[in-house]
Amino acid sequence: MELISQHAKKIMEGCKERARDAGLSFQDESLEYIVTNRDLLQLSPKMMIPTLYDYWVQDVEVLKEQGRYELYPNNPYETVINTRPPISYYNDNNPDWLNVMIFYHVIGHIDFFQNNIFFRHTREYDFTGRALSDKRLFAKLRSEKGRWVDYIIEFSRAVDNLVGYFGVLAGLEKTASSGVEAMIDYYFDVFLQKNKKAITRYVREIELYNKMVHDDPVEAERRFLDSVKSRHPEFESLYDKSRKEKKPREGIDVLRFLMEYSPFLNREDNRWMLTVLEVIRSTSLYFQPQIRTKIMNEGWASYWHEKLFLGDDRIGGHEVEYALVNAKVTSMPRVGLNPYALGMRLFDYLEEKAEKGKISFDYNRIEDKYRRRHYDRKTGRGKEFIFSIRENSADSMFINSFIDQEFVDRHRLFVAGKRLNKERMTWQYYVKSRRAEDYRQMVSDSLYHPPLVKVSVDADGTLILNHVFEGKPLVREYIDATLMGLEFLWGGKVCLYTSEPVPVKTEAEQEGAARTERPKQEISWKRFRYTMSGRKLVREPIEVHGQRE
Repeated sequence: MELISQHAKKIMEGCKERARDAGLSFQDESLEYIVTNRDLLQLSPKMMIPTLYDYWVQDVEVLKEQGRYELYPNNPYETVINTRPPISYYNDNNPDWLNVMIFYHVIGHIDFFQNNIFFRHTREYDFTGRALSDKRLFAKLRSEKGRWVDYIIEFSRAVDNLVGYFGVLAGLEKTASSGVEAMIDYYFDVFLQKNKKAITRYVREIELYNKMVHDDPVEAERRFLDSVKSRHPEFESLYDKSRKEKKPREGIDVLRFLMEYSPFLNREDNRWMLTVLEVIRSTSLYFQPQIRTKIMNEGWASYWHEKLFLGDDRIGGHEVEYALVNAKVTSMPRVGLNPYALGMRLFDYLEEKAEKGKISFDYNRIEDKYRRRHYDRKTGRGKEFIFSIRENSADSMFINSFIDQEFVDRHRLFVAGKRLNKERMTWQYYVKSRRAEDYRQMVSDSLYHPPLVKVSVDADGTLILNHVFEGKPLVREYIDATLMGLEFLWGGKVCLYTSEPVPVKTEAEQEGAARTERPKQEISWKRFRYTMSGRKLVREPIEVHGQRE
């Protein structure tokens, strides 16, 4: 792995100027490396971060990828990571014209990283520098604690998708509650809530506070608290007492809960484990936005590499080669999902709609197809609209808000079904639906959506994990090992409450009737409790509202 040549760097700096002229926004500094196929195989398990901590699973992945590469030699044209400065990698067998096209794609990614609100928490520090520090820390711990370091890493990584990502983003919008602000929060959220019947009093206090803020924004909070203390002499002592009490906070993720409240981890001789959990959690949080914006991110980069490279004079003489490469990246498959293709076409579609004024209530009211097709208000706001989407959306919002029937019809999209041809004993694919609702649901089902697990402690000190059921069960074969790791980290019994499908036999199945086509099996969702104690797992159904569910 080596830095690109000064000649190539000069070309890429020129690409940055053209990208800025087109409206993209990003910092000046960037690092570009030329890598071999072997380098890519070594870096891929580390998510392309060369300084990331070492772990035995990465070695297994390298061996697996080496075997796959020998059978199917193929590597990405580039990879870019969201660091400070951004780092991008280019295959050593790329020709110069291809690297120009690829760099436009990379610039699209960098612009997305640095402007999308879901990446806000990644802008505060240099992740590669922190990763190097974490790597050295793990090496030091291994020299002192041996294999126990890898056990803690493995137990932590089992739940590193449950990291409260949106809670972290929400926390960035809040100033640290301290002093006057914290006392006011306590007064309205805790002190007044103790007497739940005093709704009128609560509303009266809100009105008083708002009036003071309106009359004197600078001194309002201090004056309001002075009046509270004079009317409630016990308020200040209760507030001080509440700050000293350490009660489990609601709404925090599993790893953070373990770090704050695990009796085992907070023993003096086990505190080094907290450092490992913090590294695993912060690393997961760093990569959460990339997982949640895959379609948008790749679509945005593909949109811009096409716009910018087609207008670049360096494409001259390479039009056919470019068309072949671009088709491999952005072609829309008939079966399956290509995030590059779907995202790019959706940005194109939205730009056109906004340009013609079709993102409006008036347009949505039109039912006549001819009038809809020829509707054009020439607003000139297409670029402005897609830049706004790039800044404020993630994949789930992007897909559910903007894939409509017109888009599905324009690109002849459909949901494919699969059935068995018994005569030929082969699987056949067929068009199952061309409705936008069904296509939207298919794409939404493919998106990253970790389970929502609420964590608490019961009276006897058992760690309670309550899986809030959202239509998808947990992967059952992973439950045993995951709960065993959590039992170790908690230092005691762990209970998991979750919902699982239970087949419901139809009348035909009960009577043993023969069928040429087996119907889709009906299921019923039942609630189960998994209890891990002494490294032994017990699974049992539980009663919900007097019935087993």
